[in-house]
Amino acid sequence: MSEIVVVYELDRPVTTSTESAGGERPSVRRVHAAPTAPGAHTETGPRTLCGKDTFAMVRAARQPSEQQETPWYPAEHRAVVCPDCDAVIET
Repeated sequence: MSEIVVVYELDRPVTTSTESAGGERPSVRRVHAAPTAPGAHTETGPRTLCGKDTFAMVRAARQPSEQQETPWYPAEHRAVVCPDCDAVIET
């Protein structure tokens, strides 16, 4: 799974004013998987596996493991995993 990155769809965009005003970070609305950008394996591709635009999404600090027994998404966000992205990865 080294060609897949985990990205967060947030409930509102992250801006410097959002972070400094209240110190409260936006919550994760949905966890998606996206391929890496062609020729740039450290960059997220333009679309998630379910077809959503990744432009306003935030790359997760934790990335998929090569180990089959661990899920591709962070365990703390299990309840908000995109079912379409998950289905693509499971096939």
